[in-house]
Amino acid sequence: MIKFLAGIVFAVLMVPVFVFLYVKMGFVPVATDAPALPFERKLAHIGLNAKIDKEAPKEPPFQATKDDFMSGAHLYREHCAMCHGLPNEPKTFTAQGMFPRPPQLLKGKGVTDDPAGETYWKVANGIRLTGMPAYKKTLSEREMWQISELLAGADKLPSEVTDVLKKPVPTEP
Repeated sequence: MIKFLAGIVFAVLMVPVFVFLYVKMGFVPVATDAPALPFERKLAHIGLNAKIDKEAPKEPPFQATKDDFMSGAHLYREHCAMCHGLPNEPKTFTAQGMFPRPPQLLKGKGVTDDPAGETYWKVANGIRLTGMPAYKKTLSEREMWQISELLAGADKLPSEVTDVLKKPVPTEP
């Protein structure tokens, strides 16, 4: 019985040693084009979803107006389009080189089925290890809500707002 328990203790102690060696010897896939570790996406989404369920506001603090959507469209173009794209535009080189790939928020379903509070939480806090920055120190609360409301209602925006979003991205010389 003592040998059995000693074997279990030895096996449990060896797990951290093998993990350390796996990391130290350079086997961890850290390049953006490397495949994900087993269960990496699943575990990351479980933690992210739990945090959002716990902390995301349930209701926006104001009813978005056409002016809010217009402001949100300009803010989106300035701060979000580089990674999350614009309608009728191909993915940017930045978005193509990221891991995980940033969702194209204005193509297909996007996040129109997500509550605005969930998007607000992501805009405000960012998401670790994804390239999604936190904007709570650089944008006002109203600006973050304007972007969130824009995305929540992206499938039913006034035409003037979609016209702003459909303007081509200026190319640098």
